[in-house]
Amino acid sequence: MFMRTENFRTFLFLYPIISIIIAIHILFWLILAIPTSMSNIIFQQMVGLNFLISQGEYWRLFTPIIIHSGFGHMLLNSFSLVLFGPALEKMLGKWKFIVVYIGAGFIANMATYFIEPLQYAHVGSSGAIFGLFGVYLYIVQFRKDIIDHANSQVIITILVIGLIMTFINPNINVVAHLFGLIGGAILAPLLITKNTSSYTYVAAQGRPVNYSNIFTKNNLIWLIIIFLVILGLFAR
Repeated sequence: MFMRTENFRTFLFLYPIISIIIAIHILFWLILAIPTSMSNIIFQQMVGLNFLISQGEYWRLFTPIIIHSGFGHMLLNSFSLVLFGPALEKMLGKWKFIVVYIGAGFIANMATYFIEPLQYAHVGSSGAIFGLFGVYLYIVQFRKDIIDHANSQVIITILVIGLIMTFINPNINVVAHLFGLIGGAILAPLLITKNTSSYTYVAAQGRPVNYSNIFTKNNLIWLIIIFLVILGLFAR
């Protein structure tokens, strides 16, 4: 389910929404990486600053989802999307995936606004990404017909690792991670219908793929290793 076997062109074709999101991540990182008066203005207008949200700048409940505090932060979140997003984009479809991604990010940022102090500022798509895990958690608990036991265990393992890293790493927006997860779980039953299946049609290969059978024990080991290494190097 989470190991990628596609080449770059096939990935772009099969998962256009994830590809666009990652392209936006990279674009804004490039814009903000070069210190200019314009990049400073863009950052100041997009950062999630609770005080300015309280003054009516409500777009800041959305814009932090697409900007990051540095290259490592951007790379971690983009890498996480590459690993964990494709199966959901195929299961949900493009528009439902957009709804759950932006919706969970919005819920995470709303919770940050109400719980954290007015001077609190934050950036990053972690809340939206944890929303994807919220959807997976709902599937594990309530839609066992579209996921097998092995992949359920993978999801729980990675989620536990992510939550542990949330609490032990400094400068983490803990509220956004937790409420992004909750937001995804809340949105999941509204978007996953009775007809939702683990099977999808891969146009590039011209045959149906059962996501529940793709995962192997060897891939699981490598996934956990890669995930731990990336978190250790880049988690904030």
